[in-house]
Amino acid sequence: MLPLAASSKLLASVATLASCAVTRNCRNRQIKLDGDEMKSNSYKKEEVLALAKKAYEEGDADFEIDPGTCALLVIDMQDEFVKPGWTPYWVPEATEQVPRIKTLIDHCRLRNIPIIFTAFANTHHYLDRPKTGASMPNRYHQLGDGDPSWFKEGKIWHELTPWQNDIVIYKPSYGAFYDTPLETILKRLQKDTVIICGTLTNYCCGTTARQAYERGFKVVFGSDVTATDDPSTQEPELKVLRKGFARVLSLSQILTELK
Repeated sequence: MLPLAASSKLLASVATLASCAVTRNCRNRQIKLDGDEMKSNSYKKEEVLALAKKAYEEGDADFEIDPGTCALLVIDMQDEFVKPGWTPYWVPEATEQVPRIKTLIDHCRLRNIPIIFTAFANTHHYLDRPKTGASMPNRYHQLGDGDPSWFKEGKIWHELTPWQNDIVIYKPSYGAFYDTPLETILKRLQKDTVIICGTLTNYCCGTTARQAYERGFKVVFGSDVTATDDPSTQEPELKVLRKGFARVLSLSQILTELK
């Protein structure tokens, strides 16, 4: 017969082993339950593709638009892109959209929504550009050096001439936030929402939308007040923005939201 102390230790050991066994069983059961749950929540290829397709085509970001916290960004509506035939970088659809963009600008002025224009110009002897930019195919090297007056002044198209109280930012690359004071300006204005119009949809406008999103701004992207140099790329870019970066709205929808 075991002494009382030894018997107590033995009982304690048995209790510990039993507890461990229960714990292991519980863990195994939990793993099994988790596995069952995972299995019950598994998705078929057709389901996930359908979810993505719906978000690309019909997605609508779940945030409200308060006119009091909005700023309008008019991206690169400058002569080089808008003036018919002046440069090989002319975007014909941007020219066609001038009346719609002007309507948006005028409406924002009536609502006291700040208007910020961006443009490319001769800043810092062009040393502020991304180093590999000059090697990109969109420079159309086959055409030679081009006119030295292009992208020198950054003049906004005359039908959209900025007013005295508007802001013009000369940017060195596609996105309006890259190496510019735009974020600081928006914060000083206490604006948390940007409405984007201009050109090109899939370059400067789209990049600006992504940069704004990454900085915590709500992004409203105009589907018919942005233009690209290849119409076939407009909708694919809108789909990407719609799914993950912005509320993509038509001009009429934007005007309704701003009332």
